[in-house]
Amino acid sequence: MSNWTIDNAHSSIAFTVRHMMISKVRGRFQTFSGTVAFDEQNPANSSVNVQIEASSIDTRDAKRNEHLTSPDFLDTANHPSMSFTSKRIEVLDANHGKIIGDLTIRGVTREVVLETEYNGQAKAPWGTTSAGFTASTTINRKDWGLTWNVALETGGVLVGEEVNIEIELELVKQEAQAE
Repeated sequence: MSNWTIDNAHSSIAFTVRHMMISKVRGRFQTFSGTVAFDEQNPANSSVNVQIEASSIDTRDAKRNEHLTSPDFLDTANHPSMSFTSKRIEVLDANHGKIIGDLTIRGVTREVVLETEYNGQAKAPWGTTSAGFTASTTINRKDWGLTWNVALETGGVLVGEEVNIEIELELVKQEAQAE
């Protein structure tokens, strides 16, 4: 078992949600951190723990970002962070698995399943070892108390309920410290 940390410069936590039922808005979180205890011999024994700064949301529109951090949505004044903590990992094959864990948003914790792909490892020119993972899931934002919406005159709603989450993580292996 070795410990790995997220390389933020080469990682992203992004989402997509329908707007007015006709288009998609994309966003991401700028600030997050986390650790992975990665068992390369038996990946099912691994664990993941990620913290996300809720106010670091970026949808490329300042007014929308402000609304998303308000009590209508993430309520970042009262819930400054979100988190994901794995509970178990199911290995499907050498490069695919499911990470089942607790996602906490706005103080509400619910289980989600991340469909995960292991993209391999590489040695960096400066001697560190990195591993890459891609993960995705779809959640219903109402399950976390994110219920704000507006009905449209043409039918439907302003903000879709389904949120697609896409994660790209590059992890850096933490070398054991000499005693």
